[in-house]
Amino acid sequence: MSTIERRHEIVQMTLRDGMVSVTHLANNFQVSEVTVRGDLNYLHKKKLLIRARGGALACNEVPKELSLNEKHCAQIDIKRKLAQLAKLQINEGEAIILDSGSTIAELASCLHSFERLVVMTNGLNVAQNLLNAPGIEVLMTGGVLRKTSLSFYGRQAEDSLERYHFDKAFLGVDGIDFNSGITTHFEYEAIMNRLMRRVAKEVITVADSSKFNRSGVHKICGLAEIDILITDSGIPDAFAQTLERNGVKLIIESLD
Repeated sequence: MSTIERRHEIVQMTLRDGMVSVTHLANNFQVSEVTVRGDLNYLHKKKLLIRARGGALACNEVPKELSLNEKHCAQIDIKRKLAQLAKLQINEGEAIILDSGSTIAELASCLHSFERLVVMTNGLNVAQNLLNAPGIEVLMTGGVLRKTSLSFYGRQAEDSLERYHFDKAFLGVDGIDFNSGITTHFEYEAIMNRLMRRVAKEVITVADSSKFNRSGVHKICGLAEIDILITDSGIPDAFAQTLERNGVKLIIESLD
């Protein structure tokens, strides 16, 4: 298990049990207590848990990873509005990437009116939403299926992406934070998203404002490394100013 994977598991254990001890973690992961203390100090600095004597406590501000059904239900009306705004960024004849996020799955449902569009996705849910879209050629990355998110990952999925070049990549995220940047909970999802960024001319993040000031364990990219952010008017002013200062185009849906 890598350091990143171990730290992700520590956060999940802390959220599940409320608290963890250094001794228990060291035995569980077969590493030294010195290593565990380093992990806990790192995660404390990232505000992913609260360091305590002999271990750590769960941080109430840390969001757990939601199941696909939970993600679909959360903020659904806003997600559908953001999906409509994202659709306006797509032109006939383009080749685009859609990741497996719940907001991006809503975007896929909006695309049936296109007559010429190529869509690559690692999301089984996204592909299902495009089944009845005759004008869209759907490419799947293949790979290992992660059942909780209906997303594919792994070497096969990465190889599939590397063989193409796309006009735009649309990414959904779990958290947007000043220090951590754009993040997600699952390491291999972050790897896929970073690769999607590299093979696309333009990167568009679609995220409702509940994702701000939240941080997943795995970084996708810095705030300045996206081209467009589509969100709602609940975005904190400090984030809006920072993003615009770094050349990121903001498209904001009113909550009124």
